[in-house]
Amino acid sequence: MKSIQFVLSPAAGKVLIAKGLASDEKIRQAVNEHTVVIVKGTTNAYLAAELLKNIGEEFDKHGFFRGVVKDPQVKLNYPVQEKDIVIRQGKLCPEDDVYTVAEELGENDYAFKGANAVDLKTREAGVLIGNPTSGTMVPLMAAAVGRRVKLIHPVGVEKRVEESIHSLARLCNNTEGTGLRFYPSAGQAYTEIDALKDLFGVEAHILSAGGVGGYEGCTYFQCTGEEEALEKCQALIREIQSEPVYEL
Repeated sequence: MKSIQFVLSPAAGKVLIAKGLASDEKIRQAVNEHTVVIVKGTTNAYLAAELLKNIGEEFDKHGFFRGVVKDPQVKLNYPVQEKDIVIRQGKLCPEDDVYTVAEELGENDYAFKGANAVDLKTREAGVLIGNPTSGTMVPLMAAAVGRRVKLIHPVGVEKRVEESIHSLARLCNNTEGTGLRFYPSAGQAYTEIDALKDLFGVEAHILSAGGVGGYEGCTYFQCTGEEEALEKCQALIREIQSEPVYEL
C-alpha cells in the first residue's frame, strides 16, 4: 500500500465533507424520492450547495447558520438566512424549515445538522445548546429516535474532543454555573475521514494539526490506499486546498 500526505484547512474540510455526503447513493436517492432537511450551519452550507446543484438549484452559502463561534470584533457582512433547506422529491421547498417538516419525516428521509464536538473513535457528536428549549435538536431527535430518520452531523475533525460525548454532557449540564448546555446526539458524525473513505476508499489518519496565517485550525492527514485511488484523492485535494475562509 502507498500513502500520501496533505494539509486541509477547516474550509477545505467543509468542501470535502460535502462532496463525500453528496456522493452517497442513498442520500442522492433521498433527495430525488424522499425528504432531505439541511439545518442551517456553516459546514451544512457547503452540503446544501452540493445537493441543490444536483437538482439544478443555485445556493448562496453566506448567512446560512444559526449561531457561530467567532471573534467578537468580527462583524457580519451578509444577512442571516431565515430558512433551513428542505428538499422534497427533488424540489426545493423554500417556505419550509426543520420545524415545519420534522413531524412528517420517516425512515427513508435524511436530516443534516452541524455539531460542535466529535468523538472520532465512536463517531458520536455533541451540540452546544443556547436555546432554553434545545432549539432544533428536539424535533430532530424525536424524528431520529421515534421514526428512524437518518440524522447525520457533518463536522470537521478540528472539533474533535478527548473525553466522551456523554461525559462532557454530564459535566456541562449537571453542574452549577453559566454558559451553554451540551446535547449528546443519537445521530452519526461524518468527518473528512469518512469522506475520504467514501470518495476514494482510502484510509485517513491525522498526523498533526495547527498552523499560522489562517491555518490555525488546519489538519495534516496521511492517507493509505491503492495508487490509482491516491492519485484521484490527490487531484481533489489540489482542487479544494485553496478554498477561502467561510465569510460571515
